[in-house]
Formats: sequence, C-alpha cells, structure tokens
Amino acid sequence: MTRPKPAARLPDVNFSDYGDVRCLHLGTEWIQGTMLLDAPYDIELEYVQRMMAWLLFVQPASLNKRHAMQLGLGAGSLTKFCRKKLRIRTTAIELNPQVVAACRLWFKLPADDTKLEVILGDAAEVAHHPLWHDQIDALQVDLYDEEAAAPVLDSEAFYADCRRLLTPDGCMTVNLFGRSSSYSGTLEKIASAFGADAVWAFKPTREGNTVVLAQRTPSRPTRTELAQRAQTIQTLWGLPATQWLRVFKPVQP
Repeated sequence: MTRPKPAARLPDVNFSDYGDVRCLHLGTEWIQGTMLLDAPYDIELEYVQRMMAWLLFVQPASLNKRHAMQLGLGAGSLTKFCRKKLRIRTTAIELNPQVVAACRLWFKLPADDTKLEVILGDAAEVAHHPLWHDQIDALQVDLYDEEAAAPVLDSEAFYADCRRLLTPDGCMTVNLFGRSSSYSGTLEKIASAFGADAVWAFKPTREGNTVVLAQRTPSRPTRTELAQRAQTIQTLWGLPATQWLRVFKPVQP
C-alpha cells in the first residue's frame, strides 16, 4: 500500500538520557519524543498529553470499540498510551524504519498484536488511501523531520484526507510547532477542510507547541459537561485534563 523512501534519505536515530527522562533524536539536538524511565507508558511531555484531548468528546464506556491512529510515531508515547492505558485498537504510521526499531529497543514499544499495528509507510499515502476512510476515531498527527522547522505535511488536501479517515464522531489532533511554520495559515487550512465550527485549539505550551483539535462532526459541549469529562479523564488515566480547560477553546470563525 505504501512505499517508504530510500533509507539513505532518512535521518539517523539516537537517544539521550536526562535524569529519569529518555529523549529521542533524529540526528540533531531537537527532541522528537520522550519517555519516563520509571513509567514508560505514561506521557511525559505537556503537548503530547494535550494530543489526547479527543477523550473530551467520547464516552469512556465506548473506548473498547474505538480505533486510534498516529501519523508519526515519535518516541511512541501516544501509541503506547492508547494501547497499554486505554487498551484500544491502535495503528501507528511511521516512515523511518530506524524510528520503529528505536522505539522497540529503547522506548518500550510493545510488539504488534491483535490491537496494535505499526506500519512502515508514508502518512500522506495512508491518509489518502480509501482502506482507512471512516475507520479512525482518534487521529493524532505529529509529523516533523530532523530539523523540526515545520510540519512535513501541511496542505488543505492532506487535512481533507485526514477528515475522511474519521468516523462521524471522530477527532483529529495536530501538533503545530516550528520556526518556519505559520500557525494562522495552518489553522486556515484545517478550518477549510473540516469547517470553522469544528476546530478547537490550545494556547501554546512554554516550548511553543500548539495542539489543534478538529472534529469530523462539530459539537459544542457545555463547560459543565467538559469539566465533568475532564475530571473523569484525570481520574481514570492520570492526564491533567482539568487544566486543559483553562487553555482549550473553540476557534472563532
């Protein structure tokens, strides 16, 4: 279904340890993901935690029927959390075979099983392929190269493909970061693909990561409903969801 780029064009992968945190690098100082050595299935980085905000829009009792997909494996934090903590069907798409090997060797990524599949392939091709259309409940997009300058895929056509992957009540979360990226331009592309009333956004983290959420079908839960859902998420899975609501709002058309 997909054809990886020649290995020579892909960056080398290495890691570094700082205290109890292990960091993944693609041959540069930029951190592509992290893992807590004492809690490898928790999510350490704040922006990666926010990539789980789709949980605010689903009932916990429905999770056993849900399917999460990550475009870009990173250090495997989201993939591991979805498979090991949420225990839902999880598919990860990663272009670089070294990243997959590094996650399995150094970042406790489990082997594939009936609920986990790691696919070596191109995220754009996978998003465009009809095999996955209408199949994904939670699509998590975090696609950066070794320079972390801007998202590798950032077109209206790509985001339209992402929308087609989603089930009717599915959500996409996207990490936006980079010295060359244009937040307003990317937000406009996402709003054009999903509809302006379907888009929510966090304020940037201290490190400059902005997580945007887009719904296949727009909804507007009340703040009371969101607060109740956030408390449930925090209780069940230890994510700081009650803090999210201070910095997470619908994007005004």
